Amino acid sequence: MRPANVKRTERSRKLRANFTRAEKILWNRIRSRMLGGQKFVRQEAIGPFIVDFVCRAHRLVIEVDGGQHAENISDKSRDRWLSDRGYRVLRFWNNDVIQNTEGVLEFISAALLETPPHPDR
Repeated sequence: MRPANVKRTERSRKLRANFTRAEKILWNRIRSRMLGGQKFVRQEAIGPFIVDFVCRAHRLVIEVDGGQHAENISDKSRDRWLSDRGYRVLRFWNNDVIQNTEGVLEFISAALLETPPHPDR
């Protein structure tokens, strides 16, 4: 078993304690297997990154972004890194989550149906 990365664990805890309004709205709708019976976790470390939400069984990552992420090159390389390891990444703007929560949830539900559970799960 590999040892825990203390710095990443601390950062994840800090992010969990200080999440945005949009992240809070989405989390309250996907937590506790409320969306299609699938388990999501938040602020999870995957490789060198910490993702907002992930359904490990389907390898589905959800990122909720503010305006600072528009045309962000590091986000594109991060998405590519995750994709190369079998993850599908969905990105939503904060205002979409806040103003169109049901639409965002429908999109996530459809993605879960399109992505079969990972064989390791």
